[in-house]
Amino acid sequence: MQALAPAASIFAVVGVVGWVVTTWLRVKHGYPLESSWGKAIYPKTSSEELERIKLLSQENAQLRAELGSIKDRLGNVERIVTDSGYSLTHQIEALRELPRN
Repeated sequence: MQALAPAASIFAVVGVVGWVVTTWLRVKHGYPLESSWGKAIYPKTSSEELERIKLLSQENAQLRAELGSIKDRLGNVERIVTDSGYSLTHQIEALRELPRN
């Protein structure tokens, strides 16, 4: 019987540490905690939180659409700047600014 006591205590410590690590990982990755009956106890959701999530999702969609249009506009500006006519204009202006001897 005394030979089993160290093994049982090690088994108990490993079990508790495993439970703590599992719970920490669930919280870290956003999974809801559950009671002993499997009912979620965290995070609790309410209609107010669901409404806020809906509003944030709509705002996110609007911002993504705006970002898409800004990317298009930036692409046009890059095309204009890298155009050969634009660089030719800069070269002409640089020649005009050279001091004459």
